[in-house]
Amino acid sequence: MKKYLFNKITNQNISNTLRVVCYLFISVVAMTPVFGQQTKVKGKIIDSKTNEAVPFVNIIVLGTKQGIQSDINGNYTMDIQDSQATKIQYSSIGYKTEVKTFKKDISQTISIKLIPQSQNLSEITVKAKKDKYRNKDNPAVVLIRKVIAHRDENRKEGMAFYQYEKYEKIQLNLNNIDEDYKKKKAFKNFQFIFDNLDTSKTTGNVSLPLYLKETVADVYFRKNPQEEKVYIKGEKKIGLDQYIDNNGIASYINRLYEDINIYDSNISLLTNQFISPISNLSPTFYRFVILDTLQFQNMKCVNLGFSPRNPTDFAFVGNMYISLDSNFSVRKVKLGVPRSINLNFVNELLVEQEFAPVEDNKLMLTKDEISIDFGFSKKENKRGILGKRSVSYQNYVLNKPIENSIFKPIQKNILMDMALNQGDDFWANARHQGLNNVEQGIYKMADSIQQVPAFKRLMTVAGLVLFGYKDFGDFEIGPANAFYSFNPVEGFRLRFGGRTMAKLNPKLYLETYAAYGFKDERWKGYLGATYNLGKNSIYEFPNHYIRASYQEEVRIPGQELQFIQEDNVLLSFKRGVNDKMTYNKIFRLDYRHESRNGISYELGYKNLTQEAAGSLKFERYNTSIPSPDTQLYNEKDLTSSEVSVNLKFAPNEQFYQGKNYRIPIINKYPIFQLRYSLGIANFLKGDYNYHNITFRANKRFFVSPIGYTDITAEGGKIFGTVPYPLLMIHRANQSYSYQLESYNLMNFLEFASDKYAAIFVDHYFNGFIFNKLPLIKKLKLREVITFKGLWGGISANNLPENNLSLYRFPQAADGTILTNSLANGPYMEASVGVSNIFKIFRIDLVKRLSYLDNPNVSEYGIRGRFKFDF
Repeated sequence: MKKYLFNKITNQNISNTLRVVCYLFISVVAMTPVFGQQTKVKGKIIDSKTNEAVPFVNIIVLGTKQGIQSDINGNYTMDIQDSQATKIQYSSIGYKTEVKTFKKDISQTISIKLIPQSQNLSEITVKAKKDKYRNKDNPAVVLIRKVIAHRDENRKEGMAFYQYEKYEKIQLNLNNIDEDYKKKKAFKNFQFIFDNLDTSKTTGNVSLPLYLKETVADVYFRKNPQEEKVYIKGEKKIGLDQYIDNNGIASYINRLYEDINIYDSNISLLTNQFISPISNLSPTFYRFVILDTLQFQNMKCVNLGFSPRNPTDFAFVGNMYISLDSNFSVRKVKLGVPRSINLNFVNELLVEQEFAPVEDNKLMLTKDEISIDFGFSKKENKRGILGKRSVSYQNYVLNKPIENSIFKPIQKNILMDMALNQGDDFWANARHQGLNNVEQGIYKMADSIQQVPAFKRLMTVAGLVLFGYKDFGDFEIGPANAFYSFNPVEGFRLRFGGRTMAKLNPKLYLETYAAYGFKDERWKGYLGATYNLGKNSIYEFPNHYIRASYQEEVRIPGQELQFIQEDNVLLSFKRGVNDKMTYNKIFRLDYRHESRNGISYELGYKNLTQEAAGSLKFERYNTSIPSPDTQLYNEKDLTSSEVSVNLKFAPNEQFYQGKNYRIPIINKYPIFQLRYSLGIANFLKGDYNYHNITFRANKRFFVSPIGYTDITAEGGKIFGTVPYPLLMIHRANQSYSYQLESYNLMNFLEFASDKYAAIFVDHYFNGFIFNKLPLIKKLKLREVITFKGLWGGISANNLPENNLSLYRFPQAADGTILTNSLANGPYMEASVGVSNIFKIFRIDLVKRLSYLDNPNVSEYGIRGRFKFDF
């Protein structure tokens, strides 16, 4: 299994999200405690009539005070502490109580079937018989509608102002550690890490803490205009920064464990959106049942149970305490997800929240806990990652005006100057509850494990396999996936390179590579020097540096490196003819400045000399010779000299940053980019004057319960007269890989424009349709549909037939023109796809909708892509 997984993740096209998950597994190798004889009981509780799991069953060891509840899926695990006890009692409202005898000093499985029965609870009758569920005349639905009607007045966002202090703790543990695992020979040098083992009070499973992050922040909110600002005054986490992007790991985990507001219509969790049980639509998508009436925090409450009508929908199963007063507010809620839901690598999920009265008896969230069991297998006792997030809220101040200066920063989360350097005294006072012995040991373990030679060797190998670089301390070589590739111009191509690291000089970074094509017999290469103006490494956000570089390379016109990495060996396989390329000599000088407020900018100068390669030609007429003797000749090269400004606004942007890539952590916020380039003739051999303006915007729209839609819109305009290599040559794709923001059935150099607008629409159903189909739903497949449209054109002054001084458009051997304007309407293509195949693969059937008569085009195509999602 490990070999299979590692072979898959070496493919650069695999969704970058998978790498983040792999970091968590590879950062550990295996660990476990020594146990003596003990009594351990586990099992599952189901309904005897429906054979469905019964959640939240009360399980008590008779004669003791020890007890737990079954989880969302009816599972439970207990370590019996009392040596005299012999019996366990199982009880739940609506079921007959059962008592079972267990054996001492062994591990055993006791699974039971509870028998439903009717019970009278005050004025409410609970019928456990499996009648046809109806909303009409259902007291549980009447109750939830009252909760929905009072939702706006109960949610804290209904107040004019509020503020509070928030303490958050996120912990990741390697789960299900046992004696056999500890004895593995490979972990002989890591025994000290077993001093920090943790035992779950709920499941009894033993786990090893790997990661701990603590945050203390002051949160401020105002309703008009609605804004929330989080001032982080303390942040502390274990660090493996030498090997992985610790900040990126933190950002990714924060995206998985977002704040949950039960009063929202849709709840974001695990990069997906779930329908809230208090949504206006909840009576349509949920079943509700009154379980009990009880006292909670001196308030009479109804215990309301709920579950999705279709167990494959992105909805919750659980229960909530609803106050029986005029407010109908939520006092406590417990949420989980059915095991049949289309989520990857999530075995168990549990959310618990409690609300308590603060000022003027206003109910506010005081306790918030999320526990998620991640794993590659859903079988019990398989190892995985157990993630726990605990948040407490204190010092509420309600409806008191807050100074406008608090809301002045653009970004939502503001990291205060001393936040990352707070001392032990600060943390001793700032924590809402102290760390236990296990948690305290995590920080020490993280420092100790990095000193073990075996761990260093492991992370070195992992770095080469996952990231493509071999670390030698002061420098590293790579990327490995670019060592070998091929194309029709260069033939067999070898490349070798590397770069210096911060250990050598934290201010000056050098990078280089050399490549050789055995067909064209030409050397290519790159040399770059970056001077770091920021406090952190250039491989960490935010960047602030000056970079100078020179490169000689071959590429396909229109294939911008920000979208495509052409020397990836897997992209060497292409359909059709793709021998029209250019040799490029590029000198660049760039200044980049990023900031945490979401505003970034780049200033740059680029001198680019292009030489036609392969069958591509720079042909134009000699206009100095009067017609009809005008002669066609080949131009040797084309030089452009331009300065540029690139502005980017990305509020609350998050990503995982490696040393040669950035993985966007997509959230609900848009991203805007504006770029302006000025071409200058006669400056450092520049041949043309022109202005080039482009604009780009990205946004994800959640449309629960039917998934989400990613939309990208872009457009541009060139002012001036330029030959076709300086026009906007639209991003085509002749590989067999599905590329998100390229046109997958367009040929290279097929279309060019000096003005254009484009839209990319991808809708991910997340299995909304497949989950309802018998048999197919077991495969956990997910549906995707896409549309790509491109509108554009070429001004008369930039058409070669109107201006003989310009290069002719590329032609086939028979004289057919291969490059076209979009004069006959938009280029369009659409696709339907199936993703989540084996949890990591997506395949699309793509249909080209226009320009079907162009040379060498295909109306249909099948494309694949490695893509990983939760």
